[in-house]
Amino acid sequence: MNLGKQQSFISEARRDQIIEATIQTLDEIGYVKASLAQIAKRAGISTALISYHFTDKQDLMNHLLMNLLERTNAYILGQVYRENGTQEKLAAFIQSSLEYQDAHPARNAALVEIIFNARTPDNTPYYKLGDDDENILLDELQKILLSGRNEGVFADCNIDVVANMIQGAVGEYMFNQALSKKVDVKTYATELIRIVNKALKA
Repeated sequence: MNLGKQQSFISEARRDQIIEATIQTLDEIGYVKASLAQIAKRAGISTALISYHFTDKQDLMNHLLMNLLERTNAYILGQVYRENGTQEKLAAFIQSSLEYQDAHPARNAALVEIIFNARTPDNTPYYKLGDDDENILLDELQKILLSGRNEGVFADCNIDVVANMIQGAVGEYMFNQALSKKVDVKTYATELIRIVNKALKA
């Protein structure tokens, strides 16, 4: 490995370390209290080292947001694309969405903290931006539903309403701790898939 590649590898590893520490910080104390000093403390490095890799807190949060969305999208879409049938794709979408958030609660907490607390320079909350990267999964879900409707596999329905209903039911499992303590993710996924299939039956 030449010097340039080694330095690039070290730099990338350091950025990953900072990203993971930021996830931990957001999960533990939330966005408002998540200062660079708090993140540096959890990463075991100096605040100056974070500033070397990221301009400021907002720059770090933007990178983390993209990182979290890319990981989530990659996992869920990877499971969906393995399936051929429309019903199977829909089931894979629901199941993998729930499995991912159940397996990575800290990442989900960090994602929620950023989306609902971070603001742009003109003070617009992130959740009002409607970023295309955040809509990739919703777009894929709508494509699955539309394909099923066109094939006659699913009943005629309002694609936007059904897609958002499914996304809402998936998100509810993450936010509703009373529910997740009583019902395991496998049971919830199985029941949600059954209900959706029954509602969409042609």
